[in-house]
Amino acid sequence: MPTRLLLLADTHVPKRARALSPAVWSAVDEADLVIHAGDWVDVALLDELQARATRLLGVWGNNDGAQLRARLPEVARETVEGIRIAVVHETGGSAGREARCDAAYPDTDLLVFGHSHIPWDTVTPNGLRLLNPGSPTDRRRQPVCTIMTAVADSGVLRDVKTVAVDR
Repeated sequence: MPTRLLLLADTHVPKRARALSPAVWSAVDEADLVIHAGDWVDVALLDELQARATRLLGVWGNNDGAQLRARLPEVARETVEGIRIAVVHETGGSAGREARCDAAYPDTDLLVFGHSHIPWDTVTPNGLRLLNPGSPTDRRRQPVCTIMTAVADSGVLRDVKTVAVDR
């Protein structure tokens, strides 16, 4: 059964925005699985997403304190529709990222990460798909705030889209 994914990272609520935008909450409601790659900042957003999302897979980021680190792992893994997914906040600089991730996540098909606030979509030489959804609240040097959506379907990740959202 196809699984609709919503990828989030670097929400930084309430430091970069008081709350997630209605467009992001709408995407949460439409997703079968919400994946959050860290930098929540406040445990209240974790509670909100856990209450509203059908399923949630998340990790802590470098801006997340003790409460979030007590409830979330540094690396999360789950197999969805035959796709082996790992989630982590940081992967290091963009130079050499593919080789580092191939070495660090050899039994993974999809790695979702955050930290840079820059959307990223590449495939490593070993076939590992790397996705960073950017940030829905802090665009930094990007023209817009972003999230990603995708569909996991019988071992295939399809319909990957970077979606601009209002802050």
